[in-house]
Amino acid sequence: MHLITHTMVLVAAASLALMPSMAYTQSHHTADHRFQDAEAWAKKFDDPKRDAWQKPNEVIQALQLKPDAIAADIGAGTGYFATKLARAVPGGKVFAVDAEPDMVKYLAARAQRESLSNLVAIAAEAGNPRLPEKTDLVILVNTYHHIDKRERYFRELQGALKPGGRVAVVDFTMESPVGPPPKARIAPDRVKKEMAGAGYTLAQEHGLLPNQYFLVFEVGMKKGEKN
Repeated sequence: MHLITHTMVLVAAASLALMPSMAYTQSHHTADHRFQDAEAWAKKFDDPKRDAWQKPNEVIQALQLKPDAIAADIGAGTGYFATKLARAVPGGKVFAVDAEPDMVKYLAARAQRESLSNLVAIAAEAGNPRLPEKTDLVILVNTYHHIDKRERYFRELQGALKPGGRVAVVDFTMESPVGPPPKARIAPDRVKKEMAGAGYTLAQEHGLLPNQYFLVFEVGMKKGEKN
């Protein structure tokens, strides 16, 4: 599977440029940095002020995960979403995937510190998220616009899903006052078209986020649709 392999980070300026084809983290503003000091970056990633517009608990609630679900958070960073997902599936498991070694180390330590035995830190390799088992859900937060050759990427991602598994895409709208420059953003209609080209159907579209779209896809096409 061709997944992105370097890490993008969260910084305080909304207009900083993105570097295409770099890897990801769950960020509200991004620039080309490496996560070489996870403790320092955690102060930005897990800033409680982010909750007001990212609404992580509402996002997770909308996904209606079963208590024993298996989920993968691609670009987990310091675990902003991953830890909340782990608490939402006490009988399941969450793979927190990141390419930066220091972030993976931080994720593992955080899981232990917060007694989240169902949160598993995964060190991604070039082109491989190294997920050890298939998942009910893959979530990508503020990540879609970093991915190159997206149709191929998401078609291959099907191999990481259980039958009936879903892919959730949360990313910035074209009008959002925060996030990457507009030229680096991907409009939701384009996401839908590309995901359809990769073999997915739009299952749900949530309008609960002020700065982002929130789309949920399933593998396969609706009855009557043609490829």
